[in-house]
This record gives sequence, structure tokens and C-alpha cells, in this order.
Amino acid sequence: MSPWCCWRVLVVVLALTAGLVVATPAAADPVRLLFVGDVMLDDGPGRLISRGGDPLAAFAPLLQDADYTIGNLECPIATQGKALNSKIFSFRADPRVLSVLKGRFDALAVANNHSGDYGQAAFLETLDHLAGQGVATFGGGRNLHEAHQPLWIVRHGLRIAVLAYNEFKPRSFEAGADWPGIAWSEDSQVIADIRAARAAGADLVIPFMHWGWEREAQPSERQRQLARTMIDAGADLIVGGHPHVTQTVEYYRGKLIVYSLGNFVFDGFAEPAARTGWALRLTLDRSGLLAWETIAAEIDDDGSPHPQAGVSTPCGRAPESIVEECVNR
Repeated sequence: MSPWCCWRVLVVVLALTAGLVVATPAAADPVRLLFVGDVMLDDGPGRLISRGGDPLAAFAPLLQDADYTIGNLECPIATQGKALNSKIFSFRADPRVLSVLKGRFDALAVANNHSGDYGQAAFLETLDHLAGQGVATFGGGRNLHEAHQPLWIVRHGLRIAVLAYNEFKPRSFEAGADWPGIAWSEDSQVIADIRAARAAGADLVIPFMHWGWEREAQPSERQRQLARTMIDAGADLIVGGHPHVTQTVEYYRGKLIVYSLGNFVFDGFAEPAARTGWALRLTLDRSGLLAWETIAAEIDDDGSPHPQAGVSTPCGRAPESIVEECVNR
């Protein structure tokens, strides 16, 4: 027995002899995270906000109920910049939309294929606007180093590192050594980031991916391969988005993979699959994932999501590794 262990035993014995109560560390309360998919605040949602509407109103109670809420911001929020001629769709939301994000989202990922639609100046303006509203950003930054830094969530004694990457063109939005942009999904860098987060004291590591082919209900082989690579490297669960539809949910080595949450705030889609998304609610502690559920969101013509009661969506509970179906309340 080490001298330190002996000393601890002696302290306990003396305390008991003196009639003192020796407190043991209490188990930390679980942390409830909420992830949603693509949040695009230009076009229909932007017009709704300009009329005094709120595209997040129907989901506000669910967003506020979580300990920490995360989404993917699928547009810059800026007044400057010029749309890229090389893209079919370029988005830029007016800063007035910030009022609907404040108090609803704790953090927004910017690692996606639309963050750079209006250039680097608009991207930097976006980061500044969100910081001014108390909304953290990750998956992008003023240089490559900053873009690859994790979002650190510290709640109830639990340290969670969330990393974000994009792997859908254009790669020209990628950050460089001395220029701003997003984190690109390069396997070796992703593995290094996961291991670095763990070495820095993360209890749990969650990659939030922007990947896959649009309107495909099943993940690609690339998505499956990368998800397994990340879990083998130490990730605790994987959350994804981008395809504009929800995708398969599965387990690998007992770790949850939600390949795509689909759209959350987004207009311009006619097909029902693209007008249905999931909000993902996770309950976590130091041992990992305790329980999870998805809540169906039906998106209206303005691009606003509405919770759908009575709809069956995937869910699960530790230590099971079985994807179940739960009925939304």
C-alpha cells in the first residue's frame, strides 16, 4: 500500500473515532445535451423573422429544457461580403436573426459547406456576432489551429469535448495557418484532435459531422468508415448532419452513431423527407451515454420546425445496444 493510501486510511479511522462523518464524493448529476441539425436563417426563415415571427418558437421549451443546446449554423450572419459565383445556393442571414438564437443555443457549429458563402469577412463577422450574443462557435475560426479546437462543455463535474468537421465541398472554405475558415474532415487530423481532447482531460468526446450525400436516407460507406475510425480513436458517440434528410441510427462497439439529424430550420424543400428532422436528446455521465431519444420535427413552408407528438422515432438506453422506437409525447 502506498504512503498516500495509508494516510487516507488513518484519516478515516481518526475521524470515525472522533465521531465525525466522513463524506464521500457524490456521483455527479447526468448532463442533458440537445443536438439539432441544419439551422438556415436566410430566405423563408429570414423573411419570417423580418415580419416579427420566430422560427424556433414551437421548439423553445425543448431547447430551454436541456443543460446545453447545440446546432449547425448553415449560413453566415453578416452584412458584408459577396456571394460566390461558383455555388448554386449561397446563404447570408441578416444580423436581426440573432434575436431568435440568443438564449436558445449555447453553441453552433460552423463546419459546413455554407459558412463561407460570402467570403472570409462575412465569416469573421458571423463569429463576432454570435460571440456578442453569448453563443459559442466551433468547427471554424480565425486560423487552422482555432478551427480545430473543441467546444468544451463543463457541467455537473463532467468535461465534454465536441469537435466539428465538414467534408462536403467546397474545400476552399477550409481554414489555413493564417487565414480564417472551417475545420475540414481529414482522417489523420480528426484522429489527432480526438486523442488531444482526451489527453486534455475530456471525459467524453463527441464529433459533430457535416457529411454524406444529399437526400440519401442511408449513410455512405465513407460515413460508416469514418464513424468507426473515430470511435476506434476514442470518440464516445457520433452525431451528424448535412444530407437534408434523417439517416440510419446504429451502434458500433457499443457507441451510438446518429448519421444525420436532417434539417431543423430550413425552407425550400418539397419532399416530405426533407421537411422532417430530429432533435437528439442525450443523457450522459462519466460512464458515457445513459439514454437518448430523437424528437420528430415537421418543417412548415416558412422553414420553421414543429414537434410532432405520436410519431415513432429512434431511441435507446444504456447498457443496451439496441435501437428502439419511442413514441414522441
